[in-house]
This record gives sequence, structure tokens and C-alpha cells, in this order.
Amino acid sequence: MRRTIVFIHGGWVTPACWEPFVSFFEARGYRCLAPAWPGKDRSIEEIRRNPWPLAGLGIGEIVDHYERIVRSLDEPPILVGHSFGGLFVQVLLDRGLGAAGVAIDSAPPKGIFAFEPTSLLSVGRVLLIPFGWRKVVRWSYAEFRYAFVHTLLADEARAIWDAQIVPDSGRPFFEVALSMLDRSSPARVNFANPDRAPLLFVAGESDRAMTPTIVRRMYRAHRASPARTDLRAFPGRTHWLIAMDGWEEVAEGCLDWIESLSSFTDRSTLKVLQTREN
Repeated sequence: MRRTIVFIHGGWVTPACWEPFVSFFEARGYRCLAPAWPGKDRSIEEIRRNPWPLAGLGIGEIVDHYERIVRSLDEPPILVGHSFGGLFVQVLLDRGLGAAGVAIDSAPPKGIFAFEPTSLLSVGRVLLIPFGWRKVVRWSYAEFRYAFVHTLLADEARAIWDAQIVPDSGRPFFEVALSMLDRSSPARVNFANPDRAPLLFVAGESDRAMTPTIVRRMYRAHRASPARTDLRAFPGRTHWLIAMDGWEEVAEGCLDWIESLSSFTDRSTLKVLQTREN
């Protein structure tokens, strides 16, 4: 399956977070795209200077934006998402888009209990901002270090903060936190969808923002579908596992799974053809 990969970033960051993965997969023959969320198709400095285009941006608008990108391609791409991007991958696959999906330390869809203590400490203050769903929200360095990079030395953590972290829309955080109360939540997926593409969940065992417990709950929920669903966990990795030291092992794990789909897909296609012939 030497094909196109669309990388989808999460909250607080931009497509710059995917630079290691993009270089890794391009060197192995894949065409790589890393489009930004609406309003984040600017430099990090510009977003910090004027984040207001992000105010009120929600999950529905972001996923619709990526759907248009996916549909514009000449072949169904492999979708790889991190954090909120992992949730968007799940929603896109549920819509019948993508040849396969990888959800790395994914935010949870509706129906997954996500109120773990460390997860609440990671983003809880955002949920206490009055009318925060309408606003641009900001993260302190202390919050970032606790949630994303708590195993790194202070100098390393500060360098990542300075290079990567931007203000963001508050709306997606509220939409996930309150999804159980919203019958038409944009974070909903059909866990039993028999037609979705194969899906891999990746967990960092030391992740505080999206703990491995939350990731395993998503994996078990999606096992309700007959579609292929797999889980890979990486010991000692935090939420920043896509760019911290050792990210190559995570990328290799994703690559191995993607390339294992060639034989899986061939067998599935043969079965369909044989069924039609009979």
C-alpha cells in the first residue's frame, strides 16, 4: 500500500508537529500531506499574534474541512491523527473515508469515559473558562509540561513549548467533555460500523493527557465492528510521542502496521471476488 498519507494534528499545535513523521514516511516512498485546521494555515508566530480566527471553531467544521481534502484526492489515503487528530480520524473512517486509519493518543469519541484524574488536570482549567466554547483559549507552560512532556528535562520541554505551542479554539474541548449530553454530538461514531477501514490505536504508556486506559477503552469499543482493529502501546512515551526522542520507534510501528495491510487487503479483496463469482 505505497500510497498517500494525510496527517492530522491535534490541539495546541500546528502541522509542524508532524515534520519528523513526514520526513520518515516520504523517505519510504509515501506521498505525505499535513494540512492545517481552518485558521491554522499560518505560521506559528502569526497564530500567536492573531489567534482570533480560531474562536468558535468546532469539531464539525474541522472534520468537514478534512473530508473535503480527502475527497479531493485521487485515491483513498491512509489517515494518521494525533490527539484531537486521532478523534477526527475515527469520525472520518466512520463516514467511509480513508483506506486505513491510525489514531495516536487519541481524544475520545462520544461514549468513551475520559475523566481520568491526569486528563482532567491536563485540560480541566480550559473547561472552567466562562463561555470558553466561544473563545480562544491559552495554555500555560506548566500545563503543557504536565500534560505533554513531563518526562523531559526542563530545557527540552521549554524548547518544544517555544517552537510548537499556539492558542486554540476552546470549542472542541467542550464538545468532547460534554458529548454524553449531546444527542447530535460531532464527536459521535458508530463503533459497530462494519464498513469502516482498518484502524490502529497507538498509546503512550506514560501519557497523562490521553492515558493508555482511555485509549484501550476506545480500542475495545471499536472491536464491536468486524473491521480490523489493533492496538500498539509504547512504554515510557508521553503525549508527545510523535516528536520526542524515540519517535522513530513509534513511526516504525505505524509503518509496520500499514504495510501489514497489503496482505490483509489482498485477502479481503480475494474473498469479495470469490463471493461475487459464486
